[in-house]
Amino acid sequence: MSGIVIVGTQWGDEGKGKATDQLGERVDYVVRYSGGNNAGHTVVVGSETYALHLLPSGILNANCIPVIGNGVVVDLGVLFSEIDGLLARGVQADRILVSSNAHLITAYHQVLDRVTERFLGRRKIGTTGRGVGPAYADKVNRVGIRVQDLFDESILRQKVSASLEQKNALLVKVYNRPAISADQVSDELLQYADRLRPLMADTALVLNDALDQGKVVLFEGAQAHHLDVDFGTYPYVTSSSPIAAGACIGAGVGPTRIDRVIGIAKAYTTRVGEGPFPAELFDESGEKLRQIGGEFGTTTGRPRRCGWFDALLVNQAARINALTDIFLTKLDVLTGWEKIPIVVAYEINGVRHTTMPMTQTDLHHAKPIYEYVEGWSEDISTARQLSDLPAATRAYVTRLEELIGVRISGIGVGPGREQTVMINDLL
Repeated sequence: MSGIVIVGTQWGDEGKGKATDQLGERVDYVVRYSGGNNAGHTVVVGSETYALHLLPSGILNANCIPVIGNGVVVDLGVLFSEIDGLLARGVQADRILVSSNAHLITAYHQVLDRVTERFLGRRKIGTTGRGVGPAYADKVNRVGIRVQDLFDESILRQKVSASLEQKNALLVKVYNRPAISADQVSDELLQYADRLRPLMADTALVLNDALDQGKVVLFEGAQAHHLDVDFGTYPYVTSSSPIAAGACIGAGVGPTRIDRVIGIAKAYTTRVGEGPFPAELFDESGEKLRQIGGEFGTTTGRPRRCGWFDALLVNQAARINALTDIFLTKLDVLTGWEKIPIVVAYEINGVRHTTMPMTQTDLHHAKPIYEYVEGWSEDISTARQLSDLPAATRAYVTRLEELIGVRISGIGVGPGREQTVMINDLL
């Protein structure tokens, strides 16, 4: 077993950081292959809580080399701020490798992200305003700035000036904003060059060599399947491909390198930002899930929208990502409900659907159809084996397996690294 992908199966915030950290001590490399600092992972180690926004979660494990792949867009200020924060807490954070082909988020990407979102008004996407979308747009438009550009000052200044010609016209004439200085942007980027140089690498070469040597590489996506730019709830999606297939493009490895795909699913469902959410709760149960589960964004602090487990969402993710295993997180949050609903179908214009609807219009009109299972009142946070869980809890897990069609190999029963029930070895 060499190449393993961790992918979110809902709308993000499933607990990928916990799962990655669980495996981090047993793998040689952990790779972020998509997204930027618009995502966040919270990892609890003992009494310490770490909020990671750009760095791979494996950075908390001393024997693991963290890698930022070519598919990530990098805000250098955030990157070094995170590294400095970890160093100040005694975490070894100088082993990270950054792809020379990764694109950079600049000051003008952040400005465009914020003004565009405000301009959309009621049609806003719900972005974090951190410049991720505009950076990816520049990448596709072939006017992006890459990590390697920082080491050729003449090229960097030419690229920044060329990119700003159109953007400044847009800012001034459409959004009534001041123009942005190309020299100022270039100077801001160049201040990171000396510190970035020893981190820059041909990471695709490094990772393929590692796989050739039989080393274990864990690919960690940001966001989740239903935020994928192709397969998510478009247009309320991210600007990259967080699905498992995105690991190949975002890290530079071939599909035959992937041996296992582990889907991370929360025991209920949450979403941040705009977009359809058929199972969303607007009652006391929704608020209870939010408070008990601590459902507030790691990166933004925004309260997450909450609902019951939606089997249609996860089933589609299982199919398109070819999941081999599920790691179920936050099962302990469901303790205390007499009955626990599970979304097993949608009603759309009087018709029952047991798979995700094909069109955005249908999804917006979808109403959840629930199946109810027995709840439990026992504290499960100290469970370490499946047999430690109450019968009703095990029945809930079994029912989710049946609906998803993929085995559940691990269960999170609390925020701590040790609060995990392992059923099957994920490596």
